[in-house]
Amino acid sequence: MSETLILVLLLVPSLIVAIVFHEVAHGWVALMLGDPTAKERKRLSLNPIRHVDPVGTLVVPGALALMGGPIFGWAKPVPVRQRRLNNPRFGMMAVAAAGPATNLLLALVGAVALGGYLAGGPYAEGSAMVVLRDGLTYFILINIFLALFNLLPIPPFDGSHIVEGLLPPSVARHYGKLRPLGMVLLLGLIALTWIAPELGVVERFVLPPVLWLQEVYFDLARSIAGQ
Repeated sequence: MSETLILVLLLVPSLIVAIVFHEVAHGWVALMLGDPTAKERKRLSLNPIRHVDPVGTLVVPGALALMGGPIFGWAKPVPVRQRRLNNPRFGMMAVAAAGPATNLLLALVGAVALGGYLAGGPYAEGSAMVVLRDGLTYFILINIFLALFNLLPIPPFDGSHIVEGLLPPSVARHYGKLRPLGMVLLLGLIALTWIAPELGVVERFVLPPVLWLQEVYFDLARSIAGQ
């Protein structure tokens, strides 16, 4: 039980930081490109209370952690009005890409910090320092996973906005009609992950690049530590 509690205490703060920065990045890029909706709704704050969705940020990732499944979640989406963007087509793609890009940047920060930890040698062997190492490891993994998971071309994920912007307008209109079904698709994906993870989209299309990119970040950490 104590190990499970420690795992949750490491995962939840990492997930909250990853999700909050992800959402705020959407809002800031939208503001820079002409849409102040997120600012008007006071969603450019790093205060987690403004972004946390009790189910998506706490219940779902906590349950997945206890079940040993992939850890992912979501926050309350930052409001973006495509028509208010200076260039709606390009702007929406840039806003969507900002979230995953921020998570990859956070993972980079985590890798640099982990490299500093590894450089500590014998000074990094205490129990408290080991918890710090595990926390940084989970922080890197969660940010990588959140970035790549959100790039799936399934509404309402960021990848769907990027794909919609790349498609010819006539095709994009048909693709956009899937958006109202986004929650159904999301719940179906979660159910498939629980019931048959070996058949799921996550296992087949997300985890392989996540594990590859994780090693890239870990190699960077080891390089910083001189190992």
